[in-house]
Amino acid sequence: MTTAPERTTDLYPTRGATEVTTPRQDPVVWSDPAAPGPIEPSDLAAYERDGFLAIDQLITPDEVEVYARELERLVSDPRIRADERSIVEPKSQEIRSVFEVHKISEVFADLVRDPRVVGRARQILGSDVYVHQSRINVKPGFGASGFYWHSDFETWHAEDGLPRMRTVSVSIALTENHPTNGSLMIMPGSHKTFLGCAGATPKDNYKKSLQMQEAGTPSNEALTRMAADHGIRLFTGKPGSATWFDCNCMHGSGDNITPYPRSNVFIVFNSVENAAVEPFAAPVRRPEFIGARDFTPVR
Repeated sequence: MTTAPERTTDLYPTRGATEVTTPRQDPVVWSDPAAPGPIEPSDLAAYERDGFLAIDQLITPDEVEVYARELERLVSDPRIRADERSIVEPKSQEIRSVFEVHKISEVFADLVRDPRVVGRARQILGSDVYVHQSRINVKPGFGASGFYWHSDFETWHAEDGLPRMRTVSVSIALTENHPTNGSLMIMPGSHKTFLGCAGATPKDNYKKSLQMQEAGTPSNEALTRMAADHGIRLFTGKPGSATWFDCNCMHGSGDNITPYPRSNVFIVFNSVENAAVEPFAAPVRRPEFIGARDFTPVR
């Protein structure tokens, strides 16, 4: 006689009949704050408090040129455009994102393995890490749409099956981040509370949500309360700057109606001790190019 596998406990219920809030059940920084690492103790404490860490220059101007050329090569390649990993803007029909970029491009694979990048992820998460998701985001001028307010963890938990909040993202700017061209916004401290969203997850929701997210978005009332409690921080910076942020930060970005493009590399590191299980609030897993099932540590 065999028994069914035990279901992983759901610490963060979401996608039910109503919105629910749950206090964070996990650490923000999983390593010993006093242990040596690329992040200074004071910066690590600020990350624990606010949920993010901004770095003025993570990569050099020469490196920015290399990655920017590679981004342009990828988005100009008809084979990449035809690949299911490329997401196209509904209106302009320009490429918005290319997923699993560290597997498509050896140039971006090198960036993932760079000690300045993966070393910080290991320090925050207190373990070896693997890439849960990678992509290049392209926001050309004159109308590229933004990303509505959301917690990444809400989606990764509901649709990819990440059990715990042991995941960190880094957004590395390849163009100037102006206050006006759709830059990243985060509510500082919002990572300490999980907002479970209302409404069931449609089948194959990812096909729509990658262009315009609807399932897993908070209500206006919840966002108003959170903005009043936490405020909103806008991130600007030169090419080569970077923002590390916790998986549960409430964040978003506006449309880019300026002439100035905004492009960045986005890498999500997850702890190898937090490997994905079955989705907690979706009928099926998302494809592996969005939510990885290869848990091999980055070396």
